[in-house]
Amino acid sequence: SFRNKEQVLELAGCDLLTVSPNLLGEIQQSENDVPQTLDASKSSSDVPKTVLTESEFRWRMCQDECAHFKLAEGIRKFAIDLEKLQKQFEEKI
Repeated sequence: SFRNKEQVLELAGCDLLTVSPNLLGEIQQSENDVPQTLDASKSSSDVPKTVLTESEFRWRMCQDECAHFKLAEGIRKFAIDLEKLQKQFEEKI
């Protein structure tokens, strides 16, 4: 969850972010340039990429209690926010 527009702007160039309408509004109202800070074509790492099968991923998630519960919590909260957003759209149309 982003707490302020600066956090969002630090990820400029990253696709598929979920940003709250309030923060999007703040960014739209700003007249500052938004330079792209992330570029996948320029990234490099010495850490080998980990590729997991679905069963391996699920096993690791079950083994990490915090990850398991925080993922479920995040999904529930996202669903609640989606319902709120749908109601806002319905009220406007």
